[in-house]
Amino acid sequence: MKQDSDPRHLSGALSELIALKGLARVRGETQLATVWSDAAGPEIAAGTRVNGIRRGVLHIDVGNAALMGELAGFHKQSLLATLRKQHADLRIRDLKFRLRGHSIG
Repeated sequence: MKQDSDPRHLSGALSELIALKGLARVRGETQLATVWSDAAGPEIAAGTRVNGIRRGVLHIDVGNAALMGELAGFHKQSLLATLRKQHADLRIRDLKFRLRGHSIG
C-alpha cells in the first residue's frame, strides 16, 4: 500500500468533509432564506419560502394565490432592487414565484 507522503492541509480536508456531508448546501440554503427574509420583511417571509437560486434566478414558493399576485404584481421590482443592492455578490437577476400552498408553513 502506497501512502501519500505529502501532508494535507487542514483547510482542504475540512472543505472536502463539508462537501461530502452536504453541509455547504444546507448552510447556503439557510443563508438564502435569511437574505430573502431580510429583504421581504416578516409578513411576506411568513407566507413564502426560498426554493433555491439557479442561474441568477431566486425561486420563491408562495403559500397562497393572493400573496403570489401581490408579490408578482406589486413587489417584485422593489424586492429585486433591494436584493441586488444588499447582496450584489449573489448576482440575482430575477425572482420567480411559484404557488405551493401546502408546503409553506
